[in-house]
Amino acid sequence: MKNFNLNTYVRSNVLNLKPYASARDEYKDISGEMVFLDANENPFENGVNRYPDPQQKTLKTRLSLLKQVSEKQILLGNGSDEILDLIFRAFCEPNTNQIITTPPTYGMYEVLANLNAIAIKKVELNSLFQPKVDAILEAQNDQTKLLFLCSPNNPTANSFNVESITTLISKFKGIVVIDEAYIDFSTEESWVKKLHEFPNLIVTQTLSKAYGMAGIRLGICFASEEIIAVLNKIKPPYNVNELTQRKALERLSQPEKVSEDIQHILQQRKHLLAELTAINFIEFVYPSDANFILVKVDDANTRYFQLIEKGIVVRNRTNQPLCQNCLRFTVGTERENNNLITALKQLQ
Repeated sequence: MKNFNLNTYVRSNVLNLKPYASARDEYKDISGEMVFLDANENPFENGVNRYPDPQQKTLKTRLSLLKQVSEKQILLGNGSDEILDLIFRAFCEPNTNQIITTPPTYGMYEVLANLNAIAIKKVELNSLFQPKVDAILEAQNDQTKLLFLCSPNNPTANSFNVESITTLISKFKGIVVIDEAYIDFSTEESWVKKLHEFPNLIVTQTLSKAYGMAGIRLGICFASEEIIAVLNKIKPPYNVNELTQRKALERLSQPEKVSEDIQHILQQRKHLLAELTAINFIEFVYPSDANFILVKVDDANTRYFQLIEKGIVVRNRTNQPLCQNCLRFTVGTERENNNLITALKQLQ
């Protein structure tokens, strides 16, 4: 988007906000042999008696090297959901502004919009699960602040066309948020590499999927330094706890193991895609660029409960737009995937 002025999109109260300064914000050097009596902490050392680094500097340094982006362009959150909520609170005025989503898509965009009293304009994907670029651009108005694009998309598993996303970022009169929770399983390049081209672009990622750390709740936001500075003003001071920071650093220090796990999932995805086409009640197997596969069956509700009876839990997506009679299968271990295939064959 040309002539993008961030200040015109930030809520006025946020723009004028003086952020809370924690004890660790005021005295940042905690590496020295100092006596810390500033934060009302319990003095007895047990590994977690001190407040965590509110800016997660060590973790951001590691991510900066990994993603080849400045530390000042990174914000970390308690899962991607906290980051998404911060984006709403920074840029959308309750009961005034609106966002655009592209169903079927990740359900938290709608939940957070409702939570923050923001109107939603829904522009469904086309039959190929690609965004309708012209319809999206026509749907915006003077109150439209955000456009959410999930690519690879959940629950459809496909990546959006690069040209379509480029057009949307260039012509959308607001901020475009690209949710890349599944980017590590994709053949497409991350949009993080194009942040310098688009000042109105925000990219979110997570350690929950490819890094196998859903339990520690760490979300990552990449954007311009100016956007990150705004979000830092309103984030809770200690939003990423000490244990999460430690476990994330530990996992990020194992790139070979992460790569090995991703390759295993991709191999198993290929195996599942081939096996699923042989199941007679599966009418269509959609291509996947993620760690899950969407399939269309004869009767999703019936097949879902039949699998439950066989001890296998999948996701029934039949209530989502364009997903009638669709089930979503996460790619598991080789044993889990074989159990799924065996169960499906027994139902034929």
